[in-house]
Parts: sequence; C-alpha cells; structure tokens
Amino acid sequence: MSIPTELHDLSVAQLAAKLKSREVSSVEAAQHFLARAKTHQDLGAYIHINEDVTLAQARAADAAIAAGTAGKLAGVPMGHKDLFVTQDFPTTAGSKMLAGYQSPFDATMVTKLAAAGAVTLGKLNMDEFAMGSANENSAISPVRNPWDTSRVPGGSSGGSAAAVAARLAPAATGSDTGGSIRQPASFCGITGIKPTYGRASRYGMIAFASSLDQAGPMARTAEDCALLLSEMCGPDLDRDSTSLDHPAEDFTLHLNDSLAGLRIGVPAEFFGDGLSSDVRAAVDGALKEYEKLGAKLVPISLPRTELSIPVYYIIAPAEASSNLSRFDGVKFGHRAKDYSDLVDMYKKTRAEGFGDEVKRRIMTGAYVLSHGYYDAYYLQAQKIRRMIADDFQTAFQDCDLIAGPAAPTVAWALGGKSDPLANYLADIYTLPASLAGLPGLSVPAGFGEGGMPVGLQLIGNYFGEAKLLNAAHQLQQATDHHLRQPTGIAK
Repeated sequence: MSIPTELHDLSVAQLAAKLKSREVSSVEAAQHFLARAKTHQDLGAYIHINEDVTLAQARAADAAIAAGTAGKLAGVPMGHKDLFVTQDFPTTAGSKMLAGYQSPFDATMVTKLAAAGAVTLGKLNMDEFAMGSANENSAISPVRNPWDTSRVPGGSSGGSAAAVAARLAPAATGSDTGGSIRQPASFCGITGIKPTYGRASRYGMIAFASSLDQAGPMARTAEDCALLLSEMCGPDLDRDSTSLDHPAEDFTLHLNDSLAGLRIGVPAEFFGDGLSSDVRAAVDGALKEYEKLGAKLVPISLPRTELSIPVYYIIAPAEASSNLSRFDGVKFGHRAKDYSDLVDMYKKTRAEGFGDEVKRRIMTGAYVLSHGYYDAYYLQAQKIRRMIADDFQTAFQDCDLIAGPAAPTVAWALGGKSDPLANYLADIYTLPASLAGLPGLSVPAGFGEGGMPVGLQLIGNYFGEAKLLNAAHQLQQATDHHLRQPTGIAK
C-alpha cells in the first residue's frame, strides 16, 4: 500500500477517517511522521523518540481497527509535551534536573488518549519546567519556529506548536499555565485550547503552578482540537485533587451551529498602545468575519488586565517554589557528583540542575512567601486574582465570548528578548483567563510582519469549550489561514 505524499497535510479528522477505512495503516502513518521528525531535527521539536514503542502501538491500533474495536483516534500519531510522564519514553520537563528520568506510570492525559487509540510519536521540547514564553529556556536546545527558523515558536509548549505547524505530527498535547498553549499556537499558526481549570486531569503532569496548570490539545484545526479534547476531559477524582466532577463531553456535536446572534465581547484593554499594528489588523479582520457570520461585537471592559502580570508573577513563582522543592537529588533526577554533606548536596544539585529562569522564579516565590512579605505580596495578589475573575463574570453578562489578540506581537527573533521582564509582558492577553480558570483558545487569524502567523484569542465562560470551538470552527470554514503552511519546510 503506497503512502499518499500529502499524508502529513491531513487533519486529525481526515487521517482518522483514512485509518478507519484502512486506506492507510497506522504503521504507515507512524513511519511517515517518524521519518519527517528525523528530517527536521534542526527545529528542535522532538527530544525523545523510540521507534520500537511507536510502531508497536501502531500495530496494536491496526489490530483494533481490523477487529472493529478501535477508538475514535485509533492509529492517529501524536506527540506529547515532555511535561507529561510516560512509561515508555523519558520525561525531563526540558530540564537537566530530570535528565534520564523514566516514569513508572503514564499521565492521565497519555492514558486517555492511548485508550482512544492514539499512537505516541515521541516527547516534545519545552521551556524548562514550563517556565518561559519563547522555548529558549529548554536545557536540551531552543526550538525554532517553522515559519522562520530565526524566530522563537513561543512557549512553553513551543515544541508541540512547532511539531504541528511543521507537519511533524498531526496533533500534540500542551500545557497552559499563563498562556503556554495559546501563545505558541498563535506564533506558529495553529489552533490550541486551554479548557476550564480542572476539566482535564493534572495527574502525571509535572507541576509548575498547581492552581494554574492545565492540559490541552494543539492541532491545526478547531475540529481536531474538539476531537482530542473530547477524549482528554473528564473526572479523575481518585488521582487528581484539582479535578472537577464534571462529565466528559463530545465537543464535536456543536461545531456547525450557526453564529447568528452570538455576542462577542471586545475588551478595550486588549487593544491599547502595546498592541502592534500588524497584529491588530489581523485580529480586526477576524472580527469582521464574525460579523459576516452573524455575530455581534459588543464593547466590554476588563479593567484589571494590566494587574494580571504582577499578580501572575507573584502567585505562579510562589507555587513553583513549593512544587520544585521535591527536586533535590535524593530520590530521582540529577545529583551533584562532589559534595561534603547532605545540605551541600542539595545546594550543588539544585544549582547545577536548574536553569536561570527556574532559579529566578524559585527565589521570587520563596521571597513572596517568606515571613513579613506573605501578607504584602502573596495575599494581596490572591485578592486581585479574585477581582480579575469577577471582572470576567461582569463582562459575560453582556456577551457570550470574549475576543482579542493572543499576543501583542508576532514571534520575535531568537535571543530578541533577553530581558526576563520583556518576556513576562508578552503574556498580557493570556494571563487574565488563566488566573480566572476560564477556557481559552487561539485560532489562526491571519499574518503580520514578515509573513508570521497571528492568533485570535477567544475566551469563554466556565465549561464553555463547545461554544469556543464552534466559533473557531466557523471562522476556519470562512477563512483559509489555518490551511497555509510554513514555506521553509519541505513537503
């Protein structure tokens, strides 16, 4: 059976249909994408590949398809962000601290997708412990943007975004703490969704900031994200204390609903001086498309948008300083070779194992939690976080969805933002929804400076994923931005 040359251009939905009809075998699909991953190693997207494991999973998927017992994603190859632990692949979280670590169990996300028949191609690069906005903080290597390899792919799920954009995988898992699915999806011209906090299990996802971290899918289309998210969500109460007791849902059911009468809130704070003109033009174009589809644009205000940056960069480092204390060289991961006593081992292990950004956030977090500063910083940040969430609820009284840019600019050059604060400011539009625990997605909206992709961010109310995906799907039916692919990537 010959493999169609356009196999890697198929969406998840299209590929799943071909696999189900046995027009293409799972083994052939896996081999095809593994070959592409090898060809484009220069992007730095994949950091762990095990062909034997991948092909064994593909053969099992073929057998399930032949027996008529296959799940909806049977044989569909995909990559996993290296934040999700896996039995058959190392899990390093992009850090020297976990070099060579092999988990004795799979993360719930990995288990759920495997149960649906998905085949794991490998583990994808990321900012160390998910801390970053550019994927330059990886201890393994930086990831390059397939649209322009001199630029960043966004972070921390940059490896996932780059792999999907370069057609090295039809889909990938990502995680979003302050925008780490939505921002790289915007920079790489793909679709990515962060569900309501607690809808997707965090079990087996290496924690950065426990009250913010959320898993989600990244793919080229909203339809694909709907297929993947349907399999990823659902209660995991026995293993994840932050999991919500909310039933799983088929997010594909309402993709084709009419948008007539849909009220889309447009926050003034998302269109201020910090927004570049090229991004604004693309976002404005997408909003006009929604008006053509029957939606109504409603001016709204999210008055505490600017406060989301200091609030996030107090709360997230505080939680990180606690979560990362477990990496001490005692039970697993990196351990310093030369030390005089236990305390010296702790110090040297952590100094050697953690990168600069991780150390910066651990120290910031320890400071804001320390005696005398907890009330002044951490407690005040939590109060403002509640106010930010309340601002959204006030806005949703006048609208059904909120729309705006996913990032203030297109992807910048590698090394272009060496100042950490400049990177932090780039998260201004994604942080508010994360702090409120709301679902949000980025969908391709056009192109800006240098022909680089621009993402439109859509934010929904709690458990509003189906409405978000419906709106994104309808935009993709009316436009072709998501069909464009990086010109520098060979077919």
